[in-house]
Amino acid sequence: MTVEKATATIEAGAISFQVKYVDQDGRRNDGTRQPEQGVSLQVLGEVDGAKVQCLRFDCFDREPHYIYGPEGVNERVTIDKVTAGNPLGWAIGQLRSHLPEMLQRAGYETLAAAANDEDITAKLNEVEAAARATAQKWRRTVTHNGSAELAEIEGAEVIEAGNIRFGLEFRELPQIEARGMAIHVLSDVAGQEIELLAFDCFDKNAHYHYGPRNRDMRHYFDRTVIPDPLRWVLDRFKEGKLPQMIEAAGYPSIAAEVDTTMVAHLLENEIEPRALAIREAMI
Repeated sequence: MTVEKATATIEAGAISFQVKYVDQDGRRNDGTRQPEQGVSLQVLGEVDGAKVQCLRFDCFDREPHYIYGPEGVNERVTIDKVTAGNPLGWAIGQLRSHLPEMLQRAGYETLAAAANDEDITAKLNEVEAAARATAQKWRRTVTHNGSAELAEIEGAEVIEAGNIRFGLEFRELPQIEARGMAIHVLSDVAGQEIELLAFDCFDKNAHYHYGPRNRDMRHYFDRTVIPDPLRWVLDRFKEGKLPQMIEAAGYPSIAAEVDTTMVAHLLENEIEPRALAIREAMI
């Protein structure tokens, strides 16, 4: 299912810009899921008396891209986040510097000529403001239990590991008929506890989050190749992937300070045994 929130339409003479927030649950025909979300910037123009989508920049988390002539040539180009940086900022930059050329390549030469109008350049300030406000307002995030909440849950535990801590709990979600072990990786940011990573190893729709309260990039487990998500998570920790995952969640300074030796010791002696014991007691 795709949910689109249209938040602004900015008219600029022959051209208009539409700002939307797109939230996709990522369900596929094969039963897997790959959620996606982000701002979509659309460049519209009147062609033969009808409003046509000439360019679209989908500034998504996983696979950001832009499309020349979605209703015509439909040429899709990937945005490389490594070289482009923030996809939304990059897209705004292209609208400011290459809009006429991009419209021409999309097959709209008349609109390309109109795009040189100075009024359009001024309107792009409104487009950028609307797009950035949309990105902040509509981003889907999730908040799980922190240390204080876990302390009140029978059977849950919090294990300190230097600049991070691990929260272990067995979660019951009757509203979606799912249950299973959850591991929260927590730390303090500006005096406030923040969940860096969350691993929901449920019996149904098991998944994990990078930056639940920040980016909230979700990955669903393919139970065909990963029949035991909890075991998979613990194995990734033991392989030393934790700092990389924390960095991917958007917390590079915390990732750099993780005491991997301490984490390895705690995994063997506390985290893994306790997580498996809590699960065994509940199933």
